[in-house]
Amino acid sequence: MTGTDLVVVRDGVSAGAAADLAAGIALLRAVAAGERPATLRLYRPEPTLAFGQRDTRLAGFTSAEAAARLHQFEPLVRRAGGRAAAYHRGCLVIDHVEPQTDAVAGSRKRFAGFGELLASALRSVGVAAAVGEIPGEYCPGEYSVHGTGDDGQRVKLVGTAQRVVSGAWLFSSVVVVENSAPIREVLTSSYAAMGLDWDPSTAGSANDLVLGISVDDVERAILAAYMRAGYTLKPSEASAALLPGVS
Repeated sequence: MTGTDLVVVRDGVSAGAAADLAAGIALLRAVAAGERPATLRLYRPEPTLAFGQRDTRLAGFTSAEAAARLHQFEPLVRRAGGRAAAYHRGCLVIDHVEPQTDAVAGSRKRFAGFGELLASALRSVGVAAAVGEIPGEYCPGEYSVHGTGDDGQRVKLVGTAQRVVSGAWLFSSVVVVENSAPIREVLTSSYAAMGLDWDPSTAGSANDLVLGISVDDVERAILAAYMRAGYTLKPSEASAALLPGVS
C-alpha cells in the first residue's frame, strides 16, 4: 500500500454534487484504462445526501429524498454500499485511485490501512481519533474513523467506501471537519423517513472536538500522513501550494 507515486489534484470550484460524484468514477475508469496515473483527488463537496443502494428499496426513500431537499442537500444514490451519509463544504472528500490488475484483492487491507492513515492525520491536529464503528452511528462501517471528546462522547468523523473496476480501484473518504449541525439535521429527518434507527449524538465534526480546526488544516495533515506512510506525492500545478518541500 506504500511506495506509490500519486499525482495530487485539488478540485477548485465545484461543478455540483452529481458532477463531483461522477468525476470520481470517471477518474477510476481513466486510471484503469491507463489514461491517467495513480491520483489523489481532494475537494470540498456541495451539500449532498448520498444514499446507498439498499436505501432506495425502503418504503420511505422518496420522503427521505424530499427531506434532503428541504434541508438544501442534494439527494444522490451512490453505487457503493452502506446507508445514507451527508456532507457539505465543511467536509473534505479524498478520492484515492490506483491501477491494479486484481483490484478486488486487498480490499479489506485497504479499509484498515487507510482508516488508520486518516486517524493518524486527525491525531496530528489534536483529535483523539481511532478506527472502528461506534454504536448508533449513521452509515455504520467497521472501518469508520471516530473521535472522542473530553466528555468521553464518541462521534463519527470519517466514512470510507471502495469501488473496483477491472484494472483499478477507488478508495473514497469523507472527513467531517466543520459545521456538523446541518449534517445532523438532514440525517435525522432522512433516517426517520426511512424508518432507520441511529443515534444523532454520534454525528459530529473534528471542530466539535478541537475548536479552531479547519478543512485546510485537515487537508494538510492528510497529505503529510500520506508522505509519512511512504507515498511520493506529485502535485499538479493547482495543488503545488499544498505540498511544501515537494517539487
